[in-house]
Amino acid sequence: MNLRKLPVQGAFIVEPSPHIDERGYFMRTWCREEFEQLGLDPALSQCSVAFNHREGTLRGLHYQLAPNEEVKLVRCIRGAIYDVVLDIRPDSPTFLQHAGFVLNSENRLMMYVPKGCAHGYQTLTDQAEVEYYISAAYAPELARGVRWNDPVHKIRWPLPVTVISERDRNFPDFQVTPSLKQAHT
Repeated sequence: MNLRKLPVQGAFIVEPSPHIDERGYFMRTWCREEFEQLGLDPALSQCSVAFNHREGTLRGLHYQLAPNEEVKLVRCIRGAIYDVVLDIRPDSPTFLQHAGFVLNSENRLMMYVPKGCAHGYQTLTDQAEVEYYISAAYAPELARGVRWNDPVHKIRWPLPVTVISERDRNFPDFQVTPSLKQAHT
């Protein structure tokens, strides 16, 4: 696997190395030993898939508070998405910075989202399917979010938003405070 640093500290684009032959290809998308060697958190607690009917669907930006902060490895297995990582770690040198990247079934790229960062994406095609490898179990009482269009972050989504959940649409404005817990309780 090859890693490309993103402008958010600890976030990477992960490029698998497929073995190609006349049948097609075979590639490893997660390997505990390889992730450890690359300096990434290899913990894996659950895997999830999100299916999205319509182009322009927006999910996020989501994160969990400690002790269930999550590392996510995200890949688009059908269609295409614009994937975003947002640094909301007050002590990080890249605090409030974000990075976006196109993930699709053709480029086979994955985004590594470190603990303490919010994550979201917008579908660029109909019928987009996204797979997540997640380091911590979902804890609804610790789940939080950053509004997709919060003026503090200035994220430019590539398409008009066509579908978004009520919850994601109504996350509160981001407040810059010393404690992330205070900022999003």
